[in-house]
Amino acid sequence: MHHPSAPPAGTGQERVQAAATGLLSRIAALSRALFRAGEFGLTRSEASVLDALEHEPLRVTALAARTGTAQPRVTVVLHQLEERNLVTRVRCAEDRRAVESSLTPDGRRLLAQARQRMAAALLEALQGRVEDSERAVGAARDALTVLADAMDQEVS
Repeated sequence: MHHPSAPPAGTGQERVQAAATGLLSRIAALSRALFRAGEFGLTRSEASVLDALEHEPLRVTALAARTGTAQPRVTVVLHQLEERNLVTRVRCAEDRRAVESSLTPDGRRLLAQARQRMAAALLEALQGRVEDSERAVGAARDALTVLADAMDQEVS
């Protein structure tokens, strides 16, 4: 079982810097492992676009911002996903010049199945390492949400 170490001495900034050391590489490693476990059968860009479309239809500009992908690449990815019947694109009702993309039932099913495989892999990996896997995963999600939201506000 992992136990957090005692906080380092120093200023608040020095303590945050020490805590953040390795954060990016650990987040990237977790992301790669979850993607592999999800067995999406898609590229990471395609999976990222599906994930971004889960809650609402989006325009290419919004998808590019959410996924950190260039708009021309998002357009190519959307075309590939549309060919596989995972997304659909329709003209925006408010602005007929714009196109919104949304998940199809097949896209939602693929995303749900991949998340089930990811959850099973997480549970297996955490078995015997933590007392409460659900709490550990929830705490990690909550901590990442706080950090991501804070950084999104910083960039906006």
